[in-house]
Amino acid sequence: MEIGTGLFTCQRRPDDDRSMSAIYDEMLTLGRAIDDAGLASAWVSEHHFADDGYLSATMPALGALAAETERVELGTCIALAPLYDSVRLAEDAATVDLLADGRLTLGLAIGSNPEEFAEFGVPREERVERMADATDLLRAAWSEGPLDYDAQFHDVSPDATVTPKPDSEIPIMYGGSAKPAVRRAARVADAWCAPSALSIEGVRKRKEDIERVREEENIDGDFQVYVLQHGFVGDSKEDAWEQMKEGYLYIQRRYAEIFSGEEVEELSDDRRRELKDQAIFGTPDDVIEGLEAYREALGDDVHFVFRTYHPGIGTEAMVECIERLGEEVVPAFE
Repeated sequence: MEIGTGLFTCQRRPDDDRSMSAIYDEMLTLGRAIDDAGLASAWVSEHHFADDGYLSATMPALGALAAETERVELGTCIALAPLYDSVRLAEDAATVDLLADGRLTLGLAIGSNPEEFAEFGVPREERVERMADATDLLRAAWSEGPLDYDAQFHDVSPDATVTPKPDSEIPIMYGGSAKPAVRRAARVADAWCAPSALSIEGVRKRKEDIERVREEENIDGDFQVYVLQHGFVGDSKEDAWEQMKEGYLYIQRRYAEIFSGEEVEELSDDRRRELKDQAIFGTPDDVIEGLEAYREALGDDVHFVFRTYHPGIGTEAMVECIERLGEEVVPAFE
């Protein structure tokens, strides 16, 4: 089981007096720490029009991380495909992949926040079709020669040649937890990412469904399952929770707002307990035990994205967590 980390959101909490430049510099510092620690991957996330500065420009962020790292897989988890000009996304992703020497994984999802769709002028009811069209256009753009593809949502000639071309195939990962989304990933994508809200059993059932769909429909090729879960490595359960708590609960409150489109002033006590219960945190042995439960249910061929980036909890604390993850947790799964 491979283990990566992230997701860089670059949010500035109301109690954080740093500049946005300092927060982006923190992302690069953590990216270097991830690479040095020997972790498998580092990820950025995407949302728009957030008053806390939630990262919106995934490709520039990944380009910067590509320049700061040498080995680690870099990816979007998740880029909101319907909001992009697909030709520009193809160009930008190929550029990042070339800068990273073939280390990019492009994670895509349909999105949900009504404000984002409204401000981009994209009909929300077209989001599934737009992501499918974007996926086809991306692969056509990255292939040799002209597009040879008649895009549904982009007025580009099939005779146009999009450059640059990546040196090798860029894997496309789909997000989502609903059965149609998971089966869409099985049929169309190269990978699927399980969101942190899914239980281990929920992930297991969806992984089995992916395998069944691909077998029944004779779909060849490698397929990677990624699993997201929040957590932290510390000296004890109490220490790890205290270090991650404020940033973790803050981002969960903001996600509740993003996904609902409505203001959420405070998480309920029940929701806070639920979030604490689903996270994996504590000593290296505690974290190994938590990750081992996923390996037992899902097998060794899963890529676990352990979310240790929690806004505003301190760069040094997150660097130390990353180092301990690489030194004391990863070896248990090699």
